[in-house]
Amino acid sequence: MSNFTSDPSESGLSRYGWTQSLDHAFSEHRAAGLVPARVARVDRGRCAAITGSGPVRVALAVPHASDPLLMPCTGDWAALRPGREPRLVALLPRHSTIVRSSASRTSHGQVLAANVDTVVIVVSLATSLDAARLERLLAIAWDSSAQPLIVLTKADLAADADAVRAEASTLAPGVDILVTSATTGQNLDVLTAMLSGTTVLLGSSGAGKSSLGNALLGDERLAIGEVRAQDGKGRHTTVRRELVPLPGGGVLIDTPGLRGISLYDAADGLEQVFAEIERLAEDCRFGDCAHGSEPGCAVQAAIRAGELAERRLASYRKLLRENAWAAARTDARVRGERADQQKAITRHLRATYRFRDQQS
Repeated sequence: MSNFTSDPSESGLSRYGWTQSLDHAFSEHRAAGLVPARVARVDRGRCAAITGSGPVRVALAVPHASDPLLMPCTGDWAALRPGREPRLVALLPRHSTIVRSSASRTSHGQVLAANVDTVVIVVSLATSLDAARLERLLAIAWDSSAQPLIVLTKADLAADADAVRAEASTLAPGVDILVTSATTGQNLDVLTAMLSGTTVLLGSSGAGKSSLGNALLGDERLAIGEVRAQDGKGRHTTVRRELVPLPGGGVLIDTPGLRGISLYDAADGLEQVFAEIERLAEDCRFGDCAHGSEPGCAVQAAIRAGELAERRLASYRKLLRENAWAAARTDARVRGERADQQKAITRHLRATYRFRDQQS
């Protein structure tokens, strides 16, 4: 660790996305004797990071933050204090975050990846399209400030890839959709040309994320598992999020298959996913129209005219309720934490007063 380079742009850290703007943002940390790094993997209070001198294992200065959103995650840019046991002491501001509600169903959010430019939503053509699941993934992707891209994998096993692509396009306004096959190589060159910066792969187990990642890497680096024939699902062969460089430039973050995809403060993402409903709602007679039985509802008129699927409206309502519930839980937790802090201050003051009274 004593061989840290002072100029990461000349030593290869630029291969992982280091830019002049990041270098400028790091100036105060550098003046304090810290060195830049990118978090490649986080595991049990430690992380693997890439520095200008190569990969290192790093301890966290604060191993357990009260808010998981503040913990280091794959893709973060960080400031390290060098030494015999290098420590991560600060994170640079993130320009994007992939966030879902914690799998533990607490009011906390979980950051899946940070500083991502493209979110590749991987969907297998070997099984029927799960519209509701795709809408959830799209909401998370849009809300992250990154650009979503839908990649339909396993085209060699598809009964009708064009039909699935057409169905997906109705669920993903403004999103490019690409049909691929890691087995035959179909459209992998096109996908490679579309990716730049940092790319994260999101999708279910068995969707083909690791096979797609290996094809992009040109190496069998990511583990691949068997897929159950009855439902097309696989086991979690990817057990943690990991950042690896792509041979043509940029970096790739592979993620474990997502079983639960609960929204966390994703209002902006929902507006993007259901943009056609948002536009129709502008023409409703009443500004607070619930799109039910209200007179002059443009959304219901579109359903009657066959221009909008009723399932689409039902999914929109469900996700809005879920997002509102998550936001309410978060607000309640924040209020609770502030109340606990105030109680702790009050107890400290009372103890101080009692001590003063005893001394007088």
